[in-house]
Amino acid sequence: MTSPDQAVLQHQAQAPEGHSAQQSTRLDHSVFDADIHGQAMNLQYLGRILSWAKPHARIGFLSIAFVLLAATLTVLLPVLIGRVVIDGILFATPTSTAPDFGLMSVTSTVSHWLGSSTLVGACLVFIVMTLLCHGLYHAHRILLSRTVLNALRDLRHDLFAHMERRPAAFYDKVAVGRVMTRITNDIQALFDLLMGVGMLAGEFVPFFLALIVMFSIDVTLTLWLLIAVPIFAVFTLIFRRATRRVYRDIRSSVSQLNQYLQENLSGIQIVQLSNREQRNLNTYSEINRTNQTQEISAIRMETAYGAFMDNMVNLALALILWIGGQSVLKLEMTLGSVVLFTQFVDMFIRPIRVMGQQYNVLFRAMASAERIFQALDWPERITEPEAPHEPDQRLRGELQFNRLNFGYQPDHPVIKDFTLSVPRGEKLAVVGPTGSGKSTLIRLLVRFYDVDDGMIYLDGVDINRYRSETLRQRIGVVLQDFHIFSGSILDNIRLGNPKISRQDAIRAADAVHATPFIERLEAGFDTPLNERGQNLSQGERQLLAFARVLAADPEILILDEATASIDTKTEAIVQSALETLMQGRTSIIIAHRLQTIRSADRILVLKHGEMRELGTHEQLMAQRGIYYTLTQLQFQDVIA
Repeated sequence: MTSPDQAVLQHQAQAPEGHSAQQSTRLDHSVFDADIHGQAMNLQYLGRILSWAKPHARIGFLSIAFVLLAATLTVLLPVLIGRVVIDGILFATPTSTAPDFGLMSVTSTVSHWLGSSTLVGACLVFIVMTLLCHGLYHAHRILLSRTVLNALRDLRHDLFAHMERRPAAFYDKVAVGRVMTRITNDIQALFDLLMGVGMLAGEFVPFFLALIVMFSIDVTLTLWLLIAVPIFAVFTLIFRRATRRVYRDIRSSVSQLNQYLQENLSGIQIVQLSNREQRNLNTYSEINRTNQTQEISAIRMETAYGAFMDNMVNLALALILWIGGQSVLKLEMTLGSVVLFTQFVDMFIRPIRVMGQQYNVLFRAMASAERIFQALDWPERITEPEAPHEPDQRLRGELQFNRLNFGYQPDHPVIKDFTLSVPRGEKLAVVGPTGSGKSTLIRLLVRFYDVDDGMIYLDGVDINRYRSETLRQRIGVVLQDFHIFSGSILDNIRLGNPKISRQDAIRAADAVHATPFIERLEAGFDTPLNERGQNLSQGERQLLAFARVLAADPEILILDEATASIDTKTEAIVQSALETLMQGRTSIIIAHRLQTIRSADRILVLKHGEMRELGTHEQLMAQRGIYYTLTQLQFQDVIA
C-alpha cells in the first residue's frame, strides 16, 4: 500500500531534494498570494488532469459511446420528420434527394408489424427514438459525472495529502486561506471544465452529420450558412477574450473573500475582544461589493453575447425560409428538406456557442489548474534519510545539541552556537524572554525544520537519520494551544492510532486525572466535542492533552507553555498529572510557572538564542542573573 506522498508522486515529477530551510530561502512564497492569469489552453495541464481519470477510463469511454449514439439519434429525429413524415407520407414527394438513413424502411416495417398506417408507424418510431435518445443522454451525463467526480476526488485527496506534508516553514510564509482556495474552489473549476469537455463530444457529431445531410439537399444554401460560421466564431473569440479580465478579477476577489473569512473566523475571540466586528464587516463588505460588481459585469456580458447569438440563429432561419421557400415554389426543394434545414440550424451553430461558453470555463480552469499544480509541485519538504535509522526498542531519551545554529531567515539567526547535553530521564526547564528561541528549539527537535547534520543527536544518532514520522512518534509534545479535532473525547485521545485501544486511552486519562470530568459528561468518553473543544474548560482541555500524549507512550516529553492558561483551582490537579506524565521520561519544559520550573532537575536560561545560564533553581537564584530577574518580575519578559 502506497503512502499519500507516493500517490501524489504518481502524478507529478519528482521534486528536488534539499533542506527545507535552504529551500525556503530560494523559493518565492509570494506566488501563492499573486494572481495567476492562466492560459486559454495548456495541453500539459489538461494531460495531467486527465491522468487522474485513467483509473476510471472504462466508465469514461462508455459515457462517450452513449453520447455518440445519442447525438446520432438527435440528427435522425429531424430526418424522420422531414424526410419520412413530410416528404414520404404527407406529400409523397418522390423527387426528394435527401437521405433517409433507412428510416423509411424501418417505418414501413413497423407499420406492417402493427397492421397500421405508415403515419402511425412513423409516430411510434419517433417516440421510441426520442425515449432512447434521452435515455442515452441521461446515462452519458451520469457516467461522465461519475468519472469526473472520481478523478477529482482522487486529485483532492492527493492535494490534501501533499499539503499536509509541507513543512512548518511553508505555512510560516503562506496564507492558509490561499491553500484552502486551491483545494476547494479551484478543484470545483476543474469539474466544470471536464464536464464541458465531455459534453463537447456530443455536440460535434450532430454538426458533421447535419452538414452531410444539408450538402446532399442544397449545396448553395449550405454554403451560405457555412459563411456565417466563421463570423460567429470570430465574434465569439473576440467576446470571450474581452471577458478574460473580468473572470480573472472574479477569481481574485473570491480568493480574497475566502482568505479574509478564514482569518477572521479562526481569530473570532480576538475580533470580539478588540471590538473589531464592525470594522472587519466593513472590510469584508468592501471585498464582497467588489466581487458583486465583477459578477454583474460578467452577467451583463454573457447576456449580451447570448442575445447576439440568438439573433444570429433567427437570421439564419430567416435566410433558410427565404432561399428555401423560393426553392420550394420552384420545385427545386421539397418542403421536408426546408424543415430539415430549419431544425439543423441549431445543431449547426450550437457547437460554436458551446465552445464560446467553454472558453471562459477553460480559462478559469487553466488558471485553477496552474494554482493546483503549483501547490502539487511545490518542492519544499523535510529531507528524509535514504537509509533511515529504525530503533528496534525504546529509546533511552538522551539528547545532545552540538553547536546548533538556526534562523528562519539566513541573516537573522534565532539559535546561536547552542551546545547542551540532556541525560536520560532528566527534567529540563527552559526559560527566557520572548523571542529568546525557546519554542524554536522545540520545533527543531521534532524536525519541523531541517538543521545541518551533526547539530542534534538522539541516543547518539543524528536526528537527520531518523524519519520525521518515527521521530515524532517517540517525542510527545503538549502545546499551550491544544487542538481539538471533530469527534469524541476518545477519538481525540487515540487520534486514530490503531495501537491505542479504548482501554489504553481510558487508563491514560485516569493516570492524568482526566477521568472524573470525562465521566461527568453525558456520554463519557464518547461525548462529541464542539469545534475546538469549546464545551470543555481550558484545564479540561489541558488534561485531555496530557492523556493524549500519555496514551502514545513517547520516550521524550516536551511541554511548551502547557500550563500557562491553567487557573489556580486546576493547577494542583494539573501538576499531579504532570508528575505522572514526566515519570521515567526525558522532559523539556517551557513554562512561566515557578512551581513547574522549581521541580526541574536543571533550568536553562536562553536569551537572544544563546545559552546564558544553566543550573538548579537554587544555583541560579544565587547567581542573581537573568533567571533571578525573571523570577522577580514573575517571569514576565525582560526588556532588552
